[in-house]
Amino acid sequence: MEAVWVLFAFGSAGFAGITAILAKIGVRNTNSNLATAVRTIIVLLAAWGMAFLVGSQNQIGTISARTWVFLILSGLATGASWLCYYRALQVGDVNRVAPVDRSSLVLTVLFAIIFLGETDNLVFTLIGVVVIAAGTALMIGKLPPAGPAKSRAWLLYASGSAIFAALTSILGKVGIVGVESNLGTAIRTSVVLVMAWLVVGVTKTASGLKTMHKRDLLFLVLSGLATAGSWLCYYRALQTGPVSVVAPIDKLSILVTVGFSWWVLKEKLTRLSLIGLALITAGTLFMLL
Repeated sequence: MEAVWVLFAFGSAGFAGITAILAKIGVRNTNSNLATAVRTIIVLLAAWGMAFLVGSQNQIGTISARTWVFLILSGLATGASWLCYYRALQVGDVNRVAPVDRSSLVLTVLFAIIFLGETDNLVFTLIGVVVIAAGTALMIGKLPPAGPAKSRAWLLYASGSAIFAALTSILGKVGIVGVESNLGTAIRTSVVLVMAWLVVGVTKTASGLKTMHKRDLLFLVLSGLATAGSWLCYYRALQTGPVSVVAPIDKLSILVTVGFSWWVLKEKLTRLSLIGLALITAGTLFMLL
């Protein structure tokens, strides 16, 4: 049973990879902030549904103040990451955005070493980080430049997504101590929902609900369900597995994302970006050794 967290981590990667493609299709004609808020409703329902299914909602009264703080901070970091990520997807290609977003792995592992003291197999971990960073650089640097209309906005948003995602993993690891993983996920999702709809209110984009195409709504719902599956697996893995290993497995979702972006969205990859993808995969697998 000790290795069950590995299966959950791979489950998280699979769902996360599909999420990006479904969301990319869903935000084509919908404001990204509004799309994030709509998706979060689906994730919230799934998260609380699972929490009630396992009966963990009864533990709410036993959660310490410290854990509440970290769960809320983790939720805020997640919300910021999502808002940046789906904006990046709206203005950039998946094959450009995904590598930048997945570069959060490097920060996550370094944070885990520095703040959580996860130094087991440190040499292997650091070598893996270097290989992953090199692969990410190839995928980012050698892709065709964005067109004039897109400028470099996608890169700024994708970078913000990566930074907040790294903070999410660390804060989430601390926040789920003593909390059933499904309940922790549900609480964090509640924070994200409030944040997302506040942003919609401030930006005055809620009116877009009236004109949202049914097809876009369908893909946003599906991406929300995929996200829920990814989250439930990820935070279950974090509860019993080390962040420095769970996070790399989760980031293998880039293989699913890139594969589907080529197949479904017809986005092309250069030879160097393929080499970069291979390095990211190799570095991740090396870390798992």
